[in-house]
Amino acid sequence: MHDSLESYAIIDQNRLVTRKEIIKQMNTKLPNSIEELLFGELLKNVKNNHTSMSEPIDTYRFLPPLSNPSKIICLGYNYLDHAKEQGTIPPDEPIVFMKPRTTLIGTGDNIVCPKFVTQLDYEGELAFVIGNKCKNVKPEEAMKYVLGYMIFNDVSARDIQFKESQWTKSKSFDTFAPSGPWLTTKDEIADPHNLRIITKVNGEIRQDSSTKNMALKIDKIVTSLSKIMTLEEGDIIATGTPSGVAAFMTNPKFLQDGDIVEIEIEGLGKISNSVTFID
Repeated sequence: MHDSLESYAIIDQNRLVTRKEIIKQMNTKLPNSIEELLFGELLKNVKNNHTSMSEPIDTYRFLPPLSNPSKIICLGYNYLDHAKEQGTIPPDEPIVFMKPRTTLIGTGDNIVCPKFVTQLDYEGELAFVIGNKCKNVKPEEAMKYVLGYMIFNDVSARDIQFKESQWTKSKSFDTFAPSGPWLTTKDEIADPHNLRIITKVNGEIRQDSSTKNMALKIDKIVTSLSKIMTLEEGDIIATGTPSGVAAFMTNPKFLQDGDIVEIEIEGLGKISNSVTFID
């Protein structure tokens, strides 16, 4: 987004080419929404056209890559190191909960939390996006339904979470799902199960792990979830968090007003969000 106008762009390294410029360079028509581009027939053609990346990315504000998904599905206990710090055994089937789309914000936006929450926590995660509607997917075909990857922060109100037997309420506050900074298509990532993931709070490393520690891999997740529900174009699936969250520290360091949370995943960029507590 630039000059208060929402649009989309193709990004390479630290430069981008906007929708308006793509149309000019390719002498073609493009849809207005990112969803129409991603889930239509044009994306491959645009990416293969070698358009010139003409503008620096730091002049733009990045919205969440997808703002209106049908579903945001999140996994719990899916990292071996995170399960170990909790004294649990990773499940052989996904443990899931949902977040509403009103939780989504982009990098640079504020995580806004009511002051009645006393234990605000971060969870750096790899998320993937479904590219084609699917149901009852075979394991060997699962990856063809993945469109791409992005960073995801499953912000959580632990004081609420630990009081209840279900997690949705504690994780569903508006702004509790920073994501982005952009959507990286799967052809650009050789192995999504071997990416370093780092979460920092005010520059201090809190999580430093790898997606190789995921107990259930992406193909298993797609296969298992598609037996339960139809997965649709644009669904966001967050794959769980590694060790290092505040809640399971010996002396927990929960998020405070003014804290800066940064999450970086190898090959996918970095998101950064400030924390603001309100009455």
